[in-house]
Amino acid sequence: MAHAHESNMKRIWTVFGILSIITTVEVYLGITKPDFLFKETLLSMSFLNWIFIILTVIKAYYIMWAFMHLEGEKKSLRWSIVAPLVFLILYLCFIVLVEADYIFEVFNNSYYTWIF
Repeated sequence: MAHAHESNMKRIWTVFGILSIITTVEVYLGITKPDFLFKETLLSMSFLNWIFIILTVIKAYYIMWAFMHLEGEKKSLRWSIVAPLVFLILYLCFIVLVEADYIFEVFNNSYYTWIF
């Protein structure tokens, strides 16, 4: 029984370490906003935003993989849970960013004034 406890502790610390590294990278990039990532765009969105979206999806997948214990399930069950969530997260990011860009362009290039 002690052996199972040790492996669970090792697994918890491993998951903690991986998620901490990804979060640290996100926070560092959010604070420093490197110009080569912030000012260059791909599909009307900065590389920095793409990096944040990709890292967030990786964290969400890893949290589901580790804490929902999906690694021990059949492949079809894993994909039936993970694929819709990844799709919905990416779709939500797309909608929010497109709408935010539209609102920015409306207020930036028109007679409307910024009231917020």
